[in-house]
Amino acid sequence: MSATTLQIPRTRRAFAFTRFELADSLRSKWLGSSLAMYGLLFVVFVALGLRESSILGFTGISRVVLNVTNGVLVAVPLLVLLATCQIVVRARRNGLLEMALVQPARREEWFFGVLASRAAVLIGPLVLMFVGAAVVGGFTGGEDGLAAMTARCLAISTALAWAFLGIGLFVSTVAKTAERAIVYALVVWVTVTALHDFALVGLLLNMRLPPRAVFALAALNPSEAARIGILTGVDAELSVLGPVGFWIANTLGATKALFIAVAWPAFLGTVGVLLAARNVRKGDAIG
Repeated sequence: MSATTLQIPRTRRAFAFTRFELADSLRSKWLGSSLAMYGLLFVVFVALGLRESSILGFTGISRVVLNVTNGVLVAVPLLVLLATCQIVVRARRNGLLEMALVQPARREEWFFGVLASRAAVLIGPLVLMFVGAAVVGGFTGGEDGLAAMTARCLAISTALAWAFLGIGLFVSTVAKTAERAIVYALVVWVTVTALHDFALVGLLLNMRLPPRAVFALAALNPSEAARIGILTGVDAELSVLGPVGFWIANTLGATKALFIAVAWPAFLGTVGVLLAARNVRKGDAIG
């Protein structure tokens, strides 16, 4: 290892890994799958939203944004988990991580490349979709509050995608095989999309809990926290949630509910990324 090589800044080495991983992602099916899913959601809901009917006073492109966000809350966690849950375990088993560490680089730099490339591939199209919705809304005459609603939905959707990006990377560092990683990812997705709700409903059928406790238990699920944040932008009174909605509207308010909907998933994703980085740093290079 030459002295010139050792003098290469860590940021340059990290971005070199980012370009390598991004090129690998562009060759894989995940970029095409994410673009196809986002495109399908956008096209379908544009066709529905531009009709004359309205939902809770929202018409046109604002209805598109709301409907797309609801679709994102279910589809994006699964897509992100499946796209990230095998990265580290496969790199260990096929020797890619060992080959990367033969270079004058640290594990943290390789992991940064993985994180940055997957974030670009999975979250980038999501940002483009919402920006595209805002642009379409501008060309179709614009609507009052469209920019604020689009920014709100984009922030919530991005935070949710980041949450499952961190969870998926963490799963990829603890799974022993790629097959187990997929099983773990599916268990996480089923838990946050179905089992958590069933468990909460079962608890409420057997116990009488105060609204604040119900909200806390529901918001532990990042998908539910995101859904509540979206609902506060549609109906400030949250009448559809009954007593819990009344408590949220009068105690938290739309601003604090939005903060929780963004901050909690973002926090979970960051914790997942940090734990995954620690496991990569301390774990074996060969699986």
